[in-house]
Amino acid sequence: MRPLPHGYTNRTAGDGTVVVKRYEGPDAEERRQREHRLLTLLHGLLPVPPVLGAEPGAITLGHLPGVPAQDLLDAGHGAQVLAACGRVLRRLQAVDPGVAGDGPAPPGSVLAHGDFGPNNLLLDPATFAVTGLLDWEFAHLGEPVEDLAWCEWIVRMHHPARAGALHHLFDAYGQPVPPWPRRRTAMLARCARLEEFCRRGDPGGPGVRQWQERGRLTAGWPEQPEPPS
Repeated sequence: MRPLPHGYTNRTAGDGTVVVKRYEGPDAEERRQREHRLLTLLHGLLPVPPVLGAEPGAITLGHLPGVPAQDLLDAGHGAQVLAACGRVLRRLQAVDPGVAGDGPAPPGSVLAHGDFGPNNLLLDPATFAVTGLLDWEFAHLGEPVEDLAWCEWIVRMHHPARAGALHHLFDAYGQPVPPWPRRRTAMLARCARLEEFCRRGDPGGPGVRQWQERGRLTAGWPEQPEPPS
């Protein structure tokens, strides 16, 4: 087993056949149970990894083929990657939100992934079909704008050179795109939740300061991303 790249919250390792995810930080067991339940329920509905086993603090998943979408994004495939994000988000939001298990779904709510973006997608590098939608530990009942806005945030914050391709995300999503003030509000709400998550794990630590700074930057963004310098 070797550590897998692009893991930020937990410890994830794999051997090309299975992946073992060990949960760390606040609410670790609650997040593990949520992801276990959702992966079991969504198997066959969405391209999620199969659950092979579970124990306190960890789950074992089947390995999925594909390349991390953020690597393909950085390699220059902005249009294809963001179109794939839009298509799979439309599929996700068509799933019965009742699978979230958070009680009756309010009108207009959807199953929100909670950390949706190229950071949690695997793609076939030849066809750009989605082969994996990963990391469901923050999933919940939410508004459609949440995952759409967070995907935009991931691109603008971590892949600014590809932000000019965001219209491919919106076009492939195929649903009305909320106006910029609503999208930015959703981004700021997520930044605030992650700041609080870090504060509960390490009050006053670097994660808290990082999310405060990211929230400050996000609040100052214009609707159209600045062109790369």
